Amino acid sequence: MPEAHLSAIRSLPSWLLGRAAARGRALVAEALAAEDVKMWHHVVLSAVRDLAPVAQADLGRGVGLDPKDLVGVLNDLQSAGLAVREPDPHDRRKNAVSLTEEGQRLLGRCEKAAREANDELLAPLSATEREHFMGMLIRISGTEG
Repeated sequence: MPEAHLSAIRSLPSWLLGRAAARGRALVAEALAAEDVKMWHHVVLSAVRDLAPVAQADLGRGVGLDPKDLVGVLNDLQSAGLAVREPDPHDRRKNAVSLTEEGQRLLGRCEKAAREANDELLAPLSATEREHFMGMLIRISGTEG
């Protein structure tokens, strides 16, 4: 199929953002795979670090992960000795999640790998362009504030 036929779709910001996002996810996923970590495991580790101790239900809502999928991720993390679930100190009927020391160390390595992958993604941009681009992404993504 000649590329000229795709010029209309390729001129849409939504299509370009989707392509950039797919490339970014692939770069980060590849970097995390070197640490034997999947994307959702990294997201959950990061959120637990920021929120711990966090109720399991609050964690799922915070990262936008279906409760049954979250249970699978947490089972993996707990089995690997990276996270623990204990009774929530504020409500003993709930589980609170926190990281182990090994989970904190792994998260540090994952964050470094993810930063390097994002640097590769944004390599064509100057430092000033990156700053402007990030500001624009925040504004159009609805995550500002």
